[in-house]
Amino acid sequence: MNDQHPVDPSGKVLLITGTSSGIGLATALAAAGAGYTTVATVREPARATALLGAAEAAGVTVDVRRLDVTDPGSVSDCLAAVRRTYGRLDALVNNAGVSNSDPTLEMSTDAALRANLEVNFFGVAAVSRAAMPLLRAAGGRLVTVGSVHGVVGQPFNEAYCAAKFAVEGFMEALAPVAAAHGVQVSLVVPGFVPDTGFGIFPDVDRATLHAASGPYAPTFAGYLDWVGGQGWESAGQPAREVAEVVVRTLRERRPPFRVPTSAWAAGYLAAKLADPDGSAVQTLARSWLGQPPSTT
Repeated sequence: MNDQHPVDPSGKVLLITGTSSGIGLATALAAAGAGYTTVATVREPARATALLGAAEAAGVTVDVRRLDVTDPGSVSDCLAAVRRTYGRLDALVNNAGVSNSDPTLEMSTDAALRANLEVNFFGVAAVSRAAMPLLRAAGGRLVTVGSVHGVVGQPFNEAYCAAKFAVEGFMEALAPVAAAHGVQVSLVVPGFVPDTGFGIFPDVDRATLHAASGPYAPTFAGYLDWVGGQGWESAGQPAREVAEVVVRTLRERRPPFRVPTSAWAAGYLAAKLADPDGSAVQTLARSWLGQPPSTT
C-alpha cells in the first residue's frame, strides 16, 4: 500500500461493529491509538468489559454503543445516535460475525444456515446501508473484514463460506459505485486468527467425532488432521496484526479493494485469483459507469 501521505485520522469518527473481542476489540484499540474518535459497538453492553479494560490499559478512549447488526431498530438507533453526538461519520468497519459449528450441510438445518447469513451477510449490508449517507457526506471509508473463506471454499465450512462469498460479491459490486460518490470501499482479508476463537475445533475423540459428523466422520477426521498440522492453524496471526492492516487501509489515500492481512493469506488467495487485490475488476467496473481509471 502507498503510505507516503496517509490520511490524517484527527477529528475523524469511526464506527466498528463487533468489538467485544478478537479483531474488533484490537481494531478499536488500534484506531483510537491512531487518533480516530472510535465508536466501538457491541451486541450486549455487558460484554464490553474486556474492551474497556484494554482501552484503559492502553491509555485510549473508546465510545461504547449497543448495536445488534441483525436488529433493524438497533442499527438505525445507533447510527442516529452517532449523528446526534458527532454530526458526522468518516469510516465504518464491518467486523461483527459468527462462526459455523455444524460439521457439514447434511448435519445442519435451514435455521442454522439462515442465522449464519443474518449476521455475516445481511448484518453487513444493513449497517453499510444505514451508514452510507453519512459516509457520502464525509467522503469516507467503508472497510469490511472478510475472510479467505470468501474466495476459497473450505471443506466443512459451507455456511460460513457462503456468507463470506456473499460479502465479497456485495462489496466488489458496491465499490465502484461508492467510489463514484466519494466513498472508498475495501475488504480486509485475514486467514486464521486464533485469538478470535473462529475456526478452532475442539479436541474431540473418535466417538464424539463420529456422532457429530455421521457418515462424514472419516473425511472430517482427515480435515482435522490438516487443520491442526501443516494447514490452517500453522498459518495463524494475532488479531492485533489484522487490526493494524485495517487501520492502515483506513488511512491509505487510495486503498486497494482487497487487502490480505499476511503473506500466507495472499498466497492462499493467489491459488484462485488472477486479480489478487481487485484492481483489474474495479478498473473494468468503473469503465461501465463512465468513470476514468483510478490513479495513485
